[in-house]
Amino acid sequence: MAALDHAAEKRVTVVSAPAGSGKTSLLRLWADRRRRDRRIVFLSVKPGQYDAQLFWLTLLGVIRGTEPPAPAPGYDGQAMVDKVLTELSASGEPTVLIIDDLHELTSSEANEQLAALLTSLPAEVHAVVATRRDPALRLHQLRLAGELAEIRAPQLRFTEDETRKLLTAAGIRLPDQVVTTLYERTEGWAAGLRLAVLSLTGHPQPERFVAEFSGSDRTVAEYLMAEMLDRQSSEVRRLLLRTALLDRVNGELADLLTGATGSERILLDLEDANAFVVSLDPARSWFRYHHLFGDLLRLELRRTAPGDVPDLHRIAARWSADHSDTADAIRHLQAAGDWTEAAQLLTDHALSLTLDGQAGTVAVLLRTFPARIGEDSPGLALVHAIADLDQLHLDQADAHLDVVRAYAATTPPGRQYRLRTAIASLDLLSARLRGNFEGVFEQVDALPSAASGQSTADVAISNDLRALSLLNLGVTEAWSLRLPESEKYLLEGATLARDIGRPYVEVACLAHLGFTATGHSFALARQYCENAIEEATHHGWDTEPVIAPAQATLAWILIRTGEFDHGEQWLNRARHATQAGAEPGIRLLIHLVTATLGAVRGRYDEALAELAAAGDLNARIAGNHALTPRITGLTIATHVRLGELDQARAALAAVDDQLAGTDEVRNATAVLRLAEHDPTGARDVLRPAAGGAPITLVEANLLDALACHDLGDESAAQAAVERALQLAEPDRLILPFAITGGRQLLEALPPHSTSHAALVSDILDAIHGNDHTVVPGPSEALSPSELRVLRYLPTNLTRPEIAGELSVSVNTVNTHIRHIYAKLGATDRSSAVQRGRDLRLLSTGVR
Repeated sequence: MAALDHAAEKRVTVVSAPAGSGKTSLLRLWADRRRRDRRIVFLSVKPGQYDAQLFWLTLLGVIRGTEPPAPAPGYDGQAMVDKVLTELSASGEPTVLIIDDLHELTSSEANEQLAALLTSLPAEVHAVVATRRDPALRLHQLRLAGELAEIRAPQLRFTEDETRKLLTAAGIRLPDQVVTTLYERTEGWAAGLRLAVLSLTGHPQPERFVAEFSGSDRTVAEYLMAEMLDRQSSEVRRLLLRTALLDRVNGELADLLTGATGSERILLDLEDANAFVVSLDPARSWFRYHHLFGDLLRLELRRTAPGDVPDLHRIAARWSADHSDTADAIRHLQAAGDWTEAAQLLTDHALSLTLDGQAGTVAVLLRTFPARIGEDSPGLALVHAIADLDQLHLDQADAHLDVVRAYAATTPPGRQYRLRTAIASLDLLSARLRGNFEGVFEQVDALPSAASGQSTADVAISNDLRALSLLNLGVTEAWSLRLPESEKYLLEGATLARDIGRPYVEVACLAHLGFTATGHSFALARQYCENAIEEATHHGWDTEPVIAPAQATLAWILIRTGEFDHGEQWLNRARHATQAGAEPGIRLLIHLVTATLGAVRGRYDEALAELAAAGDLNARIAGNHALTPRITGLTIATHVRLGELDQARAALAAVDDQLAGTDEVRNATAVLRLAEHDPTGARDVLRPAAGGAPITLVEANLLDALACHDLGDESAAQAAVERALQLAEPDRLILPFAITGGRQLLEALPPHSTSHAALVSDILDAIHGNDHTVVPGPSEALSPSELRVLRYLPTNLTRPEIAGELSVSVNTVNTHIRHIYAKLGATDRSSAVQRGRDLRLLSTGVR
């Protein structure tokens, strides 16, 4: 209704949609509502209307409210158009002319005359024409003039919410997921939903009905046969039936299946005719059928030509294989009952499909085979291993790989190389998923070498293996905390994957890169993560497990820099992406980030639950994982902060000497000593800290400051805080201050005692909001927002660039800079920076 109301502002409205879209019902309801303020002229064109004179006489009779005038010799079309225009404007009142079922008007002469009428309508007349296909009316002038409104099938389809309301109005209550299923099956088609509602009313098993509802349902099939299939020519009918077994079809494949030519033109015409044919690409070269229409076509094909079905599938399989659509080729071979050929094709291409992000497709194809085929096709054990690894069923995967190893030894040399390469790739992945990091390096050393004079196919396999090896080496080095080596392998792997056309492997490499950079630059790590997420989104993988490492790492970076809410958003995305499972390293990272966020917000019980899950998972990993010290340290510290000192002592006592010597566990031990009122013991534990990750060193200095404060040495405490701020400044590290209780230390700083006033303001803002002001001396205090702008003045960023960094307008930045100059007594940017340093508001090392 709203669309028609809006369209009525134009001179002409065209409503074009398939049969059963509700065009006539909509127009009649809308017309009844508009009768209150205007005259309605409603004409439904009769089926098979091919006589121009009869059409115009009928329209004239409707306008007058009388029987149509009798036909007369010497018919003059233009004179008839003029007469209709005169009749429409005679009353002088606003009028809506509605012509329904215009597709039934087959007279080209009448269509030309109707176009002339529509482009010459009086100002008080609005016309609506409804049709199943775009009318043969030349209305381009109206379109260019902005006087043509067009309402098409997508606007007439029911939404999922409207589907639910329709069911409710009919007294039918269904679970949300069942409503979703019905909506997806009907694609919002009004007639399909109406027929479903009629069948559902009083049905004893409504959920089962919806699950089985299709175009082969008797009521739907009868409607589609009468309104669509029976109206087509034998040529079009043959094309529709013989291509119905395809999920999508183009002209070339349709020609092959029909043995004819010109199929693409037919498909284009069918789409233009709103005949339940939908183009899938901007070039309109690939098409699919409406779900219910496709169901009917397949039913009719089985009824009329069952013997043709297997051969049609074989033709489609050969075409798909020749055009590198392996998954479709396998599906068609399975449908044809050619199980052995399908099994060999899947065995040969399962790894390649997996490297293209189609592990789920491989699993579905595998489940389609009858059980006996596995005995006749031992190569399928390789496919079982791939499916097992995807589901993290590592023991089952190893057992299947043993079967393939034995089978590979019996195959010809060319096939043997391909199988051995696939086995090696999966052994490498299995070792990584087990956390057997030393095993990964051993597997890489044992990879089959490329033979001289390899075929093109074997070269491609060698490249795949190399790219996969670099990915696994990169991830393994990352989880072993050899970050520079990891970064090198992953960058090389991403480049190779891009060069050989493996975007999924490229995204997998990019997704792990962010973690490798966290050791030396949060800015670079964040850039890596955002680049990976952008690339994954481009391919439609932004909710897949492959991108979860980047999402989780980005969340970790944001939380470390005090953007807690923003970090939580990315953390939730990482959780969603890994709902169906993820490798242990990523799950550990997600548990750790979740626990850290909980600890920052004081939800220590939730943090401990996440850490316990991380601990259980960590215990099942064969090697020493890079996150183990941080998980252990945070567990001990969280017990302390919850007041559970005995549990903290027990957790510490269970730690071996190597782990106890890590910076993270030493910091946690210091937290425990401080809680035990042993500041000297805390300082003794912290004293060895010199190198390590900046975030750990910042935390160590803050803990040392707390210990010095407890010992009454405020000068040493202040010096430790200043060291922590100096270390935190480059990456704007805020997390250690939030999690250690650093707020009290910062608020206790004497005026003008720190050269990091802007960072202090950021930290206090992140912890408790924008209610802290740092006084820069005898002049008026700078606000936190002004301090943040001041922090960017020593850089080379322009004012618009500073505005972009702070997510504010340029006008806001200009206002803050004016206030900064006034309060600091500066006349320009250079003098403001110098004055800020003199007052210790800026560090001399700020970039």
